[in-house]
Amino acid sequence: MEEISNPQDSGIPFGSRLPVEHIAEGIEKIRREIKKTIVGQDEMIELMIVALLSKGHILLEGVPGIAKTLTSKLFAKSVNTGFSRIQFTPDLMPADVLGTSIFKSGEFEFRKGPIFSNIVLIDEINRAPAKTQAAMFEVMEERQVTMDGDTYPMDSPFMVLATQNPIDSEGTYRLPEAQMDRFLFKIHLSLPNLEEEIMILTNRGAETESEPKVTPAISGEEVLKFQEWASAVRVEEKLLHYIATIVVKTRNHPSLYAGASPRASLAIFRASQALAAMGGRDFVIPEDIKRTAIPAMRHRIILNPEKEMEGVSPDLILEGIIQSIEIPR
Repeated sequence: MEEISNPQDSGIPFGSRLPVEHIAEGIEKIRREIKKTIVGQDEMIELMIVALLSKGHILLEGVPGIAKTLTSKLFAKSVNTGFSRIQFTPDLMPADVLGTSIFKSGEFEFRKGPIFSNIVLIDEINRAPAKTQAAMFEVMEERQVTMDGDTYPMDSPFMVLATQNPIDSEGTYRLPEAQMDRFLFKIHLSLPNLEEEIMILTNRGAETESEPKVTPAISGEEVLKFQEWASAVRVEEKLLHYIATIVVKTRNHPSLYAGASPRASLAIFRASQALAAMGGRDFVIPEDIKRTAIPAMRHRIILNPEKEMEGVSPDLILEGIIQSIEIPR
């Protein structure tokens, strides 16, 4: 292992080695717990873990019945921290999520809402109206809630896992671009193939309980340590240039109406660090960047109307941009 180049930023003593092997061990425990029940969806599981180490939030998009909610719950319960679930509906109000002030014993007292937890699952996030969506802006970006002039910080670790159905438009609201930009990743889930479908029937067809049991694999304190160690993974200057070049190219691409924001660069940077640590490395390689770039940017770009009508996917445009840029060695 190479020594950390900037220990003053990581909080790890100078000359010490980054214990990324402990991250890999802890991550493997989480994988094993989830894979006891979930068949396939390896990309989703990996990117969820990357987001946890990167202190990011995730938007899961897929048709009903492909275990978006179940995998999110198993993932949350594999970490021994607080967990809450919020079902978004068209009549949901901000106070139902954030909390409200109640008059008690002659004074107002703030009663915290379900958002005050460590890992929060928001089911069908696009079913809530604009007012409730806007209430999520502050808590997702600044990890705090401001109510009646007082600020209430969230406990660490804090992560939002949100799901949405891409084909059901009735009773849904399009998420604002500002809110989309606050998600580290947008993950597309695919339907299982024939072999995976058979495995699902084999594994879950004989179950008598509606929800499988999960043994916590790591503690909240371990998550905080892993996050600190992942943020200390080295990213060389030429790789910083590589990330910036990818993001900037989205801003003047002829097929895109709007490119990715600087928040996308930071998302790729932090996700690449986490992916390297998960692989037992204390340094980022170009493959880490290529692996995380598309899920970090697919929800941050807007296609031209012509390309949208043609059915071109954002992933196809992003893949072309990445392929056009020389990989640093």
